[in-house]
Amino acid sequence: MKRSNVTRKDLAKSIHEKMGFSQRSAADLVDSVFASLKKSLLKEESVKLVQFGTFTVREKSPRIGRNPRTGETMEIAPRSMVSFKPSKGLREKLNK
Repeated sequence: MKRSNVTRKDLAKSIHEKMGFSQRSAADLVDSVFASLKKSLLKEESVKLVQFGTFTVREKSPRIGRNPRTGETMEIAPRSMVSFKPSKGLREKLNK
């Protein structure tokens, strides 16, 4: 079973077909949604999309890692990462 990625272009095409917006307007809409999502996450705010899930920013503490090529141990710096938790409805549909 081959899986493909859904691109911004695919999302814009879907909006164009289902909502009747021009392709340009649909692409601008998709870009605007992702820009808002990115802006909120950069401010470390959670983004909740009802019936889809929640994006949150998590802080990862420093830890000891190993370079697989040389075997040398090193400290991995602390960093922020985006985490996604699917909604209950989405999780149930995925597990059917």
